[in-house]
Amino acid sequence: MVVLLTILLYFAALFALSRWTTRRATNETFFRGERRSPWRMVAFGMVGASISGVTFVSVPGMVLTQNMAYLQLCLGFILGYIAVAFVLLPVYYKLNLTSIYTYLGERLGPRSYLTGAGFFLLSKMIGTAVKFYVACLIVQQFVMNSLGVPFVVTVSVMVLLIWLYSHRGGVRTLVFTDSLQTLVLTLALVLTLIIVMQRMGFSLGDAISAIVADERSRIFVFDDWVSRQNFWKQLLSGAFIVVVMTGLDQDMMQKNLTCRTLREAQKNMCSYGVAFVPVNLLFLSLGVLLAQYFQTSGVGVDMKGDELLPLFVQTADSTPVLVLFTLGIVAASFSSADSALTALTTSYCVDIRQQSKDERLRRRVHIIMCVLLVACILAIRAAGSSTLIDAIYTIVSYTYGPLLGLFAFGLFTRQKVRDGFVPFVCIASPLLCFLLDQLFASLFNYRFGYELLLLNGFLTFVGLSFLRGKDIIR
Repeated sequence: MVVLLTILLYFAALFALSRWTTRRATNETFFRGERRSPWRMVAFGMVGASISGVTFVSVPGMVLTQNMAYLQLCLGFILGYIAVAFVLLPVYYKLNLTSIYTYLGERLGPRSYLTGAGFFLLSKMIGTAVKFYVACLIVQQFVMNSLGVPFVVTVSVMVLLIWLYSHRGGVRTLVFTDSLQTLVLTLALVLTLIIVMQRMGFSLGDAISAIVADERSRIFVFDDWVSRQNFWKQLLSGAFIVVVMTGLDQDMMQKNLTCRTLREAQKNMCSYGVAFVPVNLLFLSLGVLLAQYFQTSGVGVDMKGDELLPLFVQTADSTPVLVLFTLGIVAASFSSADSALTALTTSYCVDIRQQSKDERLRRRVHIIMCVLLVACILAIRAAGSSTLIDAIYTIVSYTYGPLLGLFAFGLFTRQKVRDGFVPFVCIASPLLCFLLDQLFASLFNYRFGYELLLLNGFLTFVGLSFLRGKDIIR
């Protein structure tokens, strides 16, 4: 009942904020926020939109397997955000885009345009379903099982709640609700840290000293070139991950494009990129303290990383801990899912149907996207395997490679292509990457990590180079 009441009060706040932001809402409000969002609010809200329920649970547990090496990736993120701010955003603002994939149509052709939008729709729907599944599963285990409510009802109700507060205002509403959800997420994280410190008898200085002295606080890996945690691999991978999964992702860019000017959008992007590092440092610091807490309590930490924070919630026997955990999961999951549904609706209406003025179409598509999200979550539940979730994330990473290749070719060459063959190149590239990954694993016992994204984009770029058209862009 505590969890249920927490969720209901939280959504009451979201609904109140939604009603305030949806007066005289139109498609321009839903898709572009009328281009008058304060950049500071957008930057703050995007922190929450980037952190899913999976992140909230998993990042603290990373210290058990890779120490704090994840921060190397976060440092690479900063380089990626700078590239997005000063390479991609000027293009998007110059063309006054609603959907970023419109650029592919103007630069390469209609087939390239639809291919880019199609890869986004596929990857975003799968990725959102995986992330939101975590929140649904936790609510089911903590609340609905004891009430005898089936999982399908839990998922449907939670997606319905998202639709209720976002279906009118769209991205305009999300700029404000994401800010609220980032605030809630940050408070939940900080207060959970304080509770753990109190239970260990630590002051702030004691906690910092304990974290620094712990071997799990090691951040940089320079001495092992084979390791996936090598600094230079992580730095470069982090930069490209941001370029692809933020700069080439309609979900993440849609709120950036609601800023009044390019200058404000660039400030938003750089501020948000820098803020991502301390937030993840807090998550990892929580993981180190939790590992120490269980060791001093006589509980071993021979567990999967994802089990670290939930185990503390289960064993703490504390209502505040339970409430904070619930708020953190819900805020992280819903800020990710609501913006994804809005972006999916925008991309389908603007890119696939090319009817950005049809409000009836937009409302229908938004409902259909909600239904598809429920169906995807139920499919993941039916499989009942964390291995499948890992596989789905791998598939999603494959789908972003062609987007990287398409945009890189458009931005850094002046060559036209035979547009009709572009879809075949974009489908062949991930397939070839899969075969190469299997081949390297069997011959050299080497599995591609984040660098698979770069290989995928490179192969797409090379394939497009062979589709030389008759004309060159002047």
